[in-house]
Amino acid sequence: MTGGVAAAADLPTSKAPPAPPPSWWSTLTVTGEVDAGITGNPDSPESGLNGAALFTDKANEPTLNATILTISRPTDPNATGYDVGFTLQGTYGSDARFTHYLGEGEYWLDSREQFDVLQANVQVHTPWLTSAGIDWKLGEWSTLEGAEVIDPAGNLFYSHSYIFNYPEPFKDFGVLAITHVNPTLDIYTGVTSGQQTTLVPYVGDNNDAPAFEGGIGLNKLFGGAVTVLATTHIGPENGAGRPWDQNAYVGFNPAANSALVYENDLVVTWTATDKLTIIGEGNYTKNDLTDSDTYGVVGYASYQTPIDWLKINGRAEVFRDDGPVTYVGDYPGNFDFVNAEHGFGYSFDGADVPATYFEFTAGLNITPTLPSSIPLLKGVIIRPEVRYDTTLNNVAAFDYNYNGIPLKTSQVTLGGDIILKF
Repeated sequence: MTGGVAAAADLPTSKAPPAPPPSWWSTLTVTGEVDAGITGNPDSPESGLNGAALFTDKANEPTLNATILTISRPTDPNATGYDVGFTLQGTYGSDARFTHYLGEGEYWLDSREQFDVLQANVQVHTPWLTSAGIDWKLGEWSTLEGAEVIDPAGNLFYSHSYIFNYPEPFKDFGVLAITHVNPTLDIYTGVTSGQQTTLVPYVGDNNDAPAFEGGIGLNKLFGGAVTVLATTHIGPENGAGRPWDQNAYVGFNPAANSALVYENDLVVTWTATDKLTIIGEGNYTKNDLTDSDTYGVVGYASYQTPIDWLKINGRAEVFRDDGPVTYVGDYPGNFDFVNAEHGFGYSFDGADVPATYFEFTAGLNITPTLPSSIPLLKGVIIRPEVRYDTTLNNVAAFDYNYNGIPLKTSQVTLGGDIILKF
């Protein structure tokens, strides 16, 4: 007591107990997404296909690209002990023709729209080796490679780059470890059954050999403005073929079990200002079985305008499909892409000769504010775009005729989609 007045230290205190941590179940989320669009082609090709395209291959036709349901419980990024999460993600739409895990229903629906499992994995955080620990994924997970992703809402554009469409894997099945060495350095190490292949013998795995996927991530460089992700996927990825082919037996190729495919990718992201983001990507892929390679670079720029709901985006790319076996083209049948992955007979429309491709795409991301009176709907993204494709070595690769033969060396498309998020 001082002068008859209680000192602050002498006063009784009633400090509220700290809030309990959230329960495991309270962090579980269920989300939905619907993506539909159209790619207009003024050439109106006889084949009905936009040249040198996968996910936006149908010319002048409305497309239900994906309806995605995701159930997930992520691990706590700040966890100091053990933590367990998971992701289950399925889709129905035309994109599934190209994203199938072999052996998971790729022949269930002979339809333009198909079902697919995009992710099915368990995630575990372990406080091992470093202060930030190691994060693990076990099961099916999206590839580390590339600036673009399968989920439409994760991309700036409706159409995809050549690098995303052709040389890069889409998904893996296996075990992935992400070691957080320090706040700047992450090391990725994964063992997989191969890209888009499960472990089901003679059904899901198109050859009999494992693969490796890994890389290095650099975070918060130059004051937090730059991140770098360098990744590689190495393994036998050619389909060996099996005698129960859906179309025609084309023989068994045991060399597919040993001939390696090297897929190397580098992505650099620079947050130049709070309004402008620049992304650069380079890719080199080598296939030992066919003695073929592809390589290219693509750059993105995204500018957030003073209007909150409007972004302006640009993409420019040069991509070399060097052969002798080429990859750029279209798969007209509903099962042609998965047949090619298995090593079965398939139809393919394209240049079939080495070519250097150039594309430039300009587009908008429009995200209007939604009235609260609309139930369930959490967001809308509208992505109109105009795209120009050409070959720099004057190879005809676009405007296929009825026989799938390309007639033109360039192509202009006007496309766009609407993404509804629930």
